Amino acid sequence: MIFRNENCKNAVLGCALGLVLLAGLTYAGTPGSPQITADQKSKVSGTIASRTGDLVKVKDKKSGQTVVLSITDNTKIERKKGKAEFFRHKDMDVTAMVPGLTIEAEGVGNAKGQLVASKITFIPDEFAVEVAEEQQIMANKAATANAQSTANQGVAAARQAQSSANQAQSSANQAGQAAVAAGDVAVMDAAAVQMVNKRVSDMDDYKTVAEAGIYFPSDMATLDDAAKADLDLVAAATKGVDGYLIEIAGYASSTGTKQLNQKLSEERAAAVANYLLQKGNVPMRRIIAPAGYGATHPSATNTDSQGRALNRRVDVTVIVNKGLAEGI
Repeated sequence: MIFRNENCKNAVLGCALGLVLLAGLTYAGTPGSPQITADQKSKVSGTIASRTGDLVKVKDKKSGQTVVLSITDNTKIERKKGKAEFFRHKDMDVTAMVPGLTIEAEGVGNAKGQLVASKITFIPDEFAVEVAEEQQIMANKAATANAQSTANQGVAAARQAQSSANQAQSSANQAGQAAVAAGDVAVMDAAAVQMVNKRVSDMDDYKTVAEAGIYFPSDMATLDDAAKADLDLVAAATKGVDGYLIEIAGYASSTGTKQLNQKLSEERAAAVANYLLQKGNVPMRRIIAPAGYGATHPSATNTDSQGRALNRRVDVTVIVNKGLAEGI
């Protein structure tokens, strides 16, 4: 189901939100996972492994075991002070509960062996760390490619300059060793890249229920009647759907400064999230980290007014775990 404003029917939806989901959860604790005793207070500290709807799997950093958390309207989500700047609105901290985030939770066990969270805290620096790790992975891959190129050049030089074969061969061997070493790093980094990518988004495990492109006037983050109508359809599409989650990604055209574009995209994403919360009766805990991405991922050219209008948008996607969608 796809909803778009009348004046922007041909818009191409941008890239899906980053920093989102892993494989889905089941509604009860996984067999073999520790069960929280009903009515017993408990705490867990670790990394979110996966999430489906209101249920979050957390790998405890001490025991290494997985605990299932249940987030409710009464769950208090608090952001601890960190070193990195965190743009997301503070009243939307519940939306930050995404795979890869390290959290601390406390609450009481329920009849299903899950921990009904009364309070969850996290440090936003974890997001900055992930970005830095991914950048390092890319740098290591580049170093591997350069080392292999050096090795190939060394071998070629050895063949062409027989008079200095020993020296060339020595250089080739050294470069080859560097390539092998860098190759070993690349193998590890390839696994790391895969892990990061899977942690950020594993859309193969999720089915799209509905999606919409919401468009904004220049330099504004106010929803018009057409945008509200589209969001009403999005909210309606969630009715009766178990375990759904909503991705929200805001964007801007390339006009204006980078800082202004970032702010506009953040405000546009927040406006959509707030409308779904207030008018669509969508619980905030069902919304995944609404974020702005500035002028990145344009869906049309920024060289003309029509293209820029298509880029002043928020992409909204309603997803559900395929296992739940298929009744598994």
